[in-house]
This record gives sequence, structure tokens and C-alpha cells, in this order.
Amino acid sequence: MQDYIDLAEKNGVTLLDQGKCQFCGANTKRGIHECLDIFNLGFKDIDFSKTENHMYRFLIVDSHTLQHPEIHGRWNNHFHLSRLHLIFKYDVEWTYSLSPKLSAYLNTYKIYKQDEYLNPPKVLERGNITTTDILEKPTNEIERKDLIRKWALEVYEKWSIHQSIIDNIAKEFLKLN
Repeated sequence: MQDYIDLAEKNGVTLLDQGKCQFCGANTKRGIHECLDIFNLGFKDIDFSKTENHMYRFLIVDSHTLQHPEIHGRWNNHFHLSRLHLIFKYDVEWTYSLSPKLSAYLNTYKIYKQDEYLNPPKVLERGNITTTDILEKPTNEIERKDLIRKWALEVYEKWSIHQSIIDNIAKEFLKLN
């Protein structure tokens, strides 16, 4: 399995290890590496082992991935944007069991769409809320959850140029599930 450094190199991107995150603008000191550390360590106040908090984990993963597509594989954009679309437009209560179903659907979908790309918004224009905001601004679990939801919605809206493609994926996925 490739790590994010290998994927960035494959995508022709040099990762900066000082200052703010070069992709989302998070107020870090070690760039993308610190941004990923914050993402990987999770956010205080939320117990992600509780079923009622799983949705926030999905929103965090989707938001961070879509703000940093240069360190992920090309088809990740389809998956994470589709999941946000299903959550926000179709009010799907996402569960862990739906993720492999969406992946399986996209594996079939991409066979026929090899030339389809979801090009990301410009760097630093993928939403103003970042990992450091989620980590530092809220003072309690309720505020943190509210900010995570706003983060996800903001990132989702920044990718709206791909709305028709993602809506078609979502509709077909819903027919199957």
C-alpha cells in the first residue's frame, strides 16, 4: 500500500514540511505532515467508538481527503464526494456497512469511465475550515460536532462543479442499496 508521500510524488507534488498546510491552509508548523497528524489522532471530546458518533468520523475523513486530494489516489475524490452527496443531498444515515458497497459500485463504475476526472478546486480554496480549526476552536463536544458538519458541508460545496456526475453516481448507488 502506498503512503501519502509516495502518492504525492506520483502526483508530481513536493510536500512542504514547514509552515501552514500547503493544501488546506491549516495553521500548522510542519505543513501537511502536522495536518495529517491532527487528522490521524482524531479530535478530543468525541468518542468515535459510539455508533451515534460514526457519522462525524465519515465527515472528517471526507472533508480532509477532499481538501488534500494530491496525497490520495485519483478515485478517492469520487468516493468521498459521493458519500458527502449522499449524506447532504439524500439524507443517507451513513454506516460502516455502506462504505464497501459504495467502493464496489465505484469499482464497476470506473471501468466504463476511465477518462473521467474530478479535478479539485484550487489549492487553499477547498474550504476555510481546517483540521486546526476543528482541534482548537470548539470548547465542547457539541460545538466540535457542529463545526465538523460545517467543515464537511463547506468542502462539499467547494466541489460543486462536479454535482451532476456525483448525483448520477448517488442515484445509481441508491437504486442498488
